[in-house]
Amino acid sequence: MRRRDIIFSALAGSASLGTLGWLLSGNRTPAKAASESFEITRTEAEWREILTETQYAVLREEATERAFTSPLNDEKRAGTYHCAGCDLPLYSSKTKFDSGTGWPSFYEALPDAVGTRTDFKLIYPRTEVHCRRCGGHLGHIFNDGPAPTGERHCINGVALTFKPQAESAS
Repeated sequence: MRRRDIIFSALAGSASLGTLGWLLSGNRTPAKAASESFEITRTEAEWREILTETQYAVLREEATERAFTSPLNDEKRAGTYHCAGCDLPLYSSKTKFDSGTGWPSFYEALPDAVGTRTDFKLIYPRTEVHCRRCGGHLGHIFNDGPAPTGERHCINGVALTFKPQAESAS
């Protein structure tokens, strides 16, 4: 096992334990501050009706899915990844890469697809990324990705749907 694998496994385990504790604590809050507004808004009940429990936890409450659990992590076909909350095209398969972290990773979002904010949930600042249209939490952006951007958009697979190129408009 490589040192990188051990480090990522430890980090994924820590993130999973932290998320499990957070989910069990009942101290969940809506993902976005009331002062933010998005094109698509729904009540909590409406979101719960259209999303699975796991999708709701990630998109609306900023949870994190367990590493290496998303089938989209291994998706290799050409196409577009859309927001699971509002179907906005977010990422092209052309920008997807295998980061070895256990989550679908991209070096760049589609134009005008995502928004960001600073997240301090793990004490240190991280760049949280969300759907610009519905505000759904997608994951985080790190500065350890490949060229040309040097970014790694580490995205929860349950926050996405995949449309193969034949079905995709992008």
